[in-house]
Order: sequence, then C-alpha cells, then structure tokens
Amino acid sequence: MTILILQTGDPVASVSQQRGGFADFIRESAGDAWSGSWTVHDVRASYPLPSLDEASAFIITGSPSSVTERAPWMLRTEEYIRAIVAAKRPLLGICFGHQLMGQALGGYVAKNPNGRELGTVAVERRPGTETEDLFAGLPSVFDANMSHVDSVIRMPREARLLASTPLEPNAVFALGEFARGVQFHPEFDADIVQAYVRARAPLMREEGLDPDAALDRAHDAAGGREVLRNFLRECVTHSTRAA
Repeated sequence: MTILILQTGDPVASVSQQRGGFADFIRESAGDAWSGSWTVHDVRASYPLPSLDEASAFIITGSPSSVTERAPWMLRTEEYIRAIVAAKRPLLGICFGHQLMGQALGGYVAKNPNGRELGTVAVERRPGTETEDLFAGLPSVFDANMSHVDSVIRMPREARLLASTPLEPNAVFALGEFARGVQFHPEFDADIVQAYVRARAPLMREEGLDPDAALDRAHDAAGGREVLRNFLRECVTHSTRAA
C-alpha cells in the first residue's frame, strides 16, 4: 500500500532550508496513522503522471502558485484529479491542492474576498458531519493552521460542504465517498506557521493584518493534524477494505 504525494510547490525558503518540503511535513505529521510506503511525484516537472494503479491513495500538496495562473502542469494535474475521483480512489487536497480539486471538478477559484488567512484559526464543522470519517474524534470546532490568499469561491456542484472558518466559507469539502479537500495545512506545526507569518509580515501589515497577534496565537493545531491522520486511518483503510 502506497500513498502518492503529488508535489505542486515548495514552502517558503526559511522553512524548506530547516525542515524540508511539504511531503516531509506530511509524512512526519502522519506518524503511526500510516504504516505503508510513500512516493512523491513533482507534477510541475515530470510528465506523464503515474498510473493510478501505482498508489492506494493520493495527497496533493500546497503551493505558492495560484490555480488562476492556469499553467500547463496545473491543467494536466486537473485531468489526473478527475481520473482519481472517477476511479473512486482516496484523494486529499491540501490548500492549493484543495483549490486545484475544486477547479478541476467544476468549481471556481479566485482571490478570497475576505482577504489573506494566515496563522492558527478556528475551523467549525457544519451540521450533519457527525459521522464524517475525516473528523473522527474531533469537536465541532477545532484549530488548524492556514496560509492562503486564493479560495474555492464556488464549490463543485456535487461537493458537500463540511467545515468553514471566519474568513473561509468553503474550508473543507467532500466529493463522493473518498475525495476530500481542506483549505488548511494539517501538516503545519507551530514552527512552520510562525515562519510563514514572519515571511509574510510586510504583506500582512500592508493589508491591515497584525502579524504579531498571529505569531502569539500560533500553535501546533493538533486538531488540524488529526484530519490528515483520519484521512489515512479512515478513508484510505475503508476504501482498501471495500476494494
């Protein structure tokens, strides 16, 4: 059993120099929730994309790129996303990956009209999500770490809204039984999100935001991390048993 991480970008320089890339954070945060193997494929540089049969499940990383750029590698990856969903394979999109999923499956991505969302934020589950595997063991409101400017402004027609934040109405969505998109970064701990705040502090101040307050509030956001672990424990395991 293999998880294929589709790499779509790199963290800010201060983080990548000290901690590695998004795939490293994902593997570290997964901990004992996944005992299988991992494969990483950089969708920006390598084509064709792997056969769906090469993995048990798929995770799309974050990226400093914008889905609105419509770069060729993004369009190829969107095709791949549609194939994964059509094949009913487990798929988790994180931040940019969440947005790319939304765009690929019929939604619309643009700049968030509520502005930048960066730091540790409260995620509120929607009513009716009590049996959602992604939220197993989590309260109705939990903290997660965010860093984004773009948003899924309009979700795909068949998507189900699972959670929101004060600035992000479409923070988590489900499509079918095994495809999930999360706008937050479940793989970010306090050190990583604080580094992002420091790197973006000049922009935050220009936008009327308070980076010092964001730094003070930042923490490991164990609830957000548990979403990634639940995807691996619940969604991937259940789909494998069903197969």
